[in-house]
Amino acid sequence: MGSDENFPGVIRPSNIQGGLMPGGGKFTAGVANNRRALSTINRNIVGAPPYPCAVHKRGVLTEKNAAANKNPVIPVHRPVTRKFAAQLAGKGQQPSIEEVRPSAQPVLSTNENPDCIIIFADDYKKADDHDVPMFVQHTEAMLEEIDKMDAEMEMEDIDHDEPVLDIDSCDKKNPLAVTEYIDDIYTYYKKTESLSCVPPNYMAQQFDINERMRGILIDWLIEVHYKFELMDETLYLTVNLIDRFLAVQSVVRKKLQLVGVTAMLLACKYEEVSVPVVEDLILISDRAYSRKEVLDMEKLMVNTLQFNLSLPTPYVFMRRFLKAAQSDKRLELLSYFIIELCLIEYGMLRFPPSLLAAAAIFTAQCTISGCKQWSKTCERHTNYTQDELMECAKIMASFHQKAGSGKLTGVHKKYSTSKYGYAAKEKPAVFLIDALI
Repeated sequence: MGSDENFPGVIRPSNIQGGLMPGGGKFTAGVANNRRALSTINRNIVGAPPYPCAVHKRGVLTEKNAAANKNPVIPVHRPVTRKFAAQLAGKGQQPSIEEVRPSAQPVLSTNENPDCIIIFADDYKKADDHDVPMFVQHTEAMLEEIDKMDAEMEMEDIDHDEPVLDIDSCDKKNPLAVTEYIDDIYTYYKKTESLSCVPPNYMAQQFDINERMRGILIDWLIEVHYKFELMDETLYLTVNLIDRFLAVQSVVRKKLQLVGVTAMLLACKYEEVSVPVVEDLILISDRAYSRKEVLDMEKLMVNTLQFNLSLPTPYVFMRRFLKAAQSDKRLELLSYFIIELCLIEYGMLRFPPSLLAAAAIFTAQCTISGCKQWSKTCERHTNYTQDELMECAKIMASFHQKAGSGKLTGVHKKYSTSKYGYAAKEKPAVFLIDALI
């Protein structure tokens, strides 16, 4: 703040009643003549018309201040048009509050504060567009744009924001469902599934067998699995053991069936409660091998695979993904039918187990609904989008179309029974095959 010389009308408390002046002299009565009246100061403060605003308090202009002014200043709450301003200029006076307020829309005051006057922006529209203040036009345009964007976002939320369902909510009280760490289990499966995969061209190192022989073996094992009424897990583990063994061990064609029988024996010991005896497996193979040969092959396989039988197969992913798809019995059986068709095909080894499971369920959904269908819940739990599944799903649909027409019909016969809901008789999703062309 500057010195008191710049503010001659200001009187310091220390200067009253004969106090000392800053220069050292006594305070004299002459200084009082330089003081201005409070009403004059007030007039200087409130004399200029205030800037138009949406909210204004009447308490700024008191009765005393109004009496001190011949032309009391009325707060202008609305912009004055040019025509109205010209009339006022001719009269040489400021507008009264009756002239400013339009009678069509009275000024409103809030119940909480009666001194608070609320002016709506719509009142400005009574004048021509060019008379509306620029800031009002910009504000209204911005608000309209925001409202439009909000409406579009709400429509997008309704159309596209599909909720992800909590598929484990119904199993919270089931200790066998282990809902507390089921996601961690499948995260681990996803990380380790590469260990259960084999090179898709491993058959090139085999000198006496080929992929067609492999398909014949697995088709026959599917029939054996069905006759023995074994668990689903056993079949998938059997195929996994065969491929992993053949990928590192050369086998002559006469021993290929022995490899399949032994792989099923190992899978039964790992998965089944009641394990078929060795003699049953020898009998089912038409006594082509002796008990000693089976046990020797068993020893060779477990040592070659380093006793590692705990790897995720497509089956473990099928169980979880079917739950995410909110499947019924029809969808479940059709999905298993499609993926068992893939077990026979050597070319499907290039897809990881989780992708095979997700694509089988997606193909089954397309088969039943007649259109592409893949929910956000399925995408969340499988970690595969619809586009990522399309290539595999097209191939699966072609397998479905050709099922039962070739020499390898074990899967088709199995799923043509009432026990498996006649899933093989479902019409394939031909539109997926057409999309492949």
